[in-house]
Amino acid sequence: MVNWQNTLSKTWGTFNGWVVAVGAIALLMVSPILVVLSSIFANSSEIWAHLAATVLPQYIQNSVLLMLGVGSGVLLLGVSTAWLVTLCRFPGSRLFEWALLLPLAAPTYLLAYTYTDVLDYFGPVQTTLRALFGWERATDYWFPAIRSVWGAILLFSLTLYPYVYMLARVAFLEQSMATLEASRSLGCGPWRGFWTVALPLARPAIATGTALALMETLNDFGTVEYFSVPTFTTGIYRTWFGMGDRVAAVQLAAVLLLFIFALILLERWSRRQARYYQSHGRPARQSAYALRGWRSALACLVCLLPITLGLLVPLGLLLSMTLRNLDETLNRSFWTLGSHSLILASLTAGLAMLMSLVMAYGVRLNNTPPLRLGVRLASLGYAIPGAVIAVGILVPLAQFDNAVDAWMRATFNLSTGLLLSGTIVALVFAYLVRFLAVAFGTVEAGLGKIRPTLDDASRSLGYGPAPTLAKVHAPLMGSSLLTALMLVFVDVMKELPATMVIRPFNFDTLAVRVYQYAADERLVQASAPALAIILAGLLPVILLSWQMTATRSQSRSQ
Repeated sequence: MVNWQNTLSKTWGTFNGWVVAVGAIALLMVSPILVVLSSIFANSSEIWAHLAATVLPQYIQNSVLLMLGVGSGVLLLGVSTAWLVTLCRFPGSRLFEWALLLPLAAPTYLLAYTYTDVLDYFGPVQTTLRALFGWERATDYWFPAIRSVWGAILLFSLTLYPYVYMLARVAFLEQSMATLEASRSLGCGPWRGFWTVALPLARPAIATGTALALMETLNDFGTVEYFSVPTFTTGIYRTWFGMGDRVAAVQLAAVLLLFIFALILLERWSRRQARYYQSHGRPARQSAYALRGWRSALACLVCLLPITLGLLVPLGLLLSMTLRNLDETLNRSFWTLGSHSLILASLTAGLAMLMSLVMAYGVRLNNTPPLRLGVRLASLGYAIPGAVIAVGILVPLAQFDNAVDAWMRATFNLSTGLLLSGTIVALVFAYLVRFLAVAFGTVEAGLGKIRPTLDDASRSLGYGPAPTLAKVHAPLMGSSLLTALMLVFVDVMKELPATMVIRPFNFDTLAVRVYQYAADERLVQASAPALAIILAGLLPVILLSWQMTATRSQSRSQ
């Protein structure tokens, strides 16, 4: 009996309020995913049969094509730039170390709107070409269509390559310099050394970054909708709102989850493999190759191109349109939309930080397998597309609202309407499911830097777990908590798919209004909200860039 109790205690830890809180958060965060998965066993409607026979193959084909194209694009841009700035020395390499992260601040759908305005038939590029060469009609010349699956692949690659760049750069930095020097002593030049030594060692990190980029690709709604590329996210939206069939929409979301789970498995496998690919010894903290002449110029061009196309060009265009049309851009509507986005982002960021503190400290007190599993489940939402989370939330909330309304009508002859599904409560819940992992990762890292001896000292002074967290740990984690707040705040500002599905009536955000203006070909009116989203997104990216640069400076000084 005693052995059984000891085994149970080792497995589950002390059953207290922290364990209950972490379990409740995990169950709440994973519930939308469970709702979507349960729809696989629901009775299929005629609309689902129609979708499966007509558009489902196209959704799968376009999704696979996007994954292959974007995967290739982010690998090419991310790995090449990471190798150049880490192990090569050329003019501007120090600047490019942090600047190559900046395109991550611009949502892909904003690039889609700006580049369409520039490259479309009536845009300045084609208009100039027709004037120069005397062309009069579109049939007189060929110009690549930006609003196509290939245009989407290009723009996704320009905005998502920093995921690969970040992890590949860290992997290259951690590689043993002795390994690279040994390859050079055997006659391997920079190119051969990269292919035969550096790239295989960095493969797990590169695979993880690619998986993250592909998850963001499958989550996108604004770009593929604007480019008329049918994918699962556009199909979910059209099935729900166009056909009015929630069951079919949820079943589409379940099929999309299969793609996501495959990417999650790839990402987890890559992390496990990283320990075997890690080398030891003196890190590659010195530039191994000095580039000169045309090689130096080519390296600068390779690093400058994604920054220019992924951020500087769209940012400059939006800024120009905003300043040239201040009466139409910075009007009352803009400030109203900004306040809506500010309220949602602030509320979500605060709740995410508090929930992350509870989870991280709960695991610190009871580091047991079930609790670690609960935290992992609660953090799963970041990999799930916003459209999937949205339908997983709206279905049960709508059923709850309808049940309460029916009971109130039958009992008191009163209609309660939409108590939850028609309010910002549902929207904030969706944001928490989607972005809790962002806050938790930062908070957990900050809490892990605090030595356990401080917990022991606090207990010796008579403080319990909650006072210790509030009076000891939280003040020491100020920078981590602020970073978590900022990261979630910016992610909420940019989120479009979940907001499009769940937002209350007549409660638009900056991202939603940008999408609506762009759909109506009113890019001038969309410029100020789009510019605000990019500027907000630059804050955490600059912070991350600064941290990466500081990390490298510390490694050089060691």
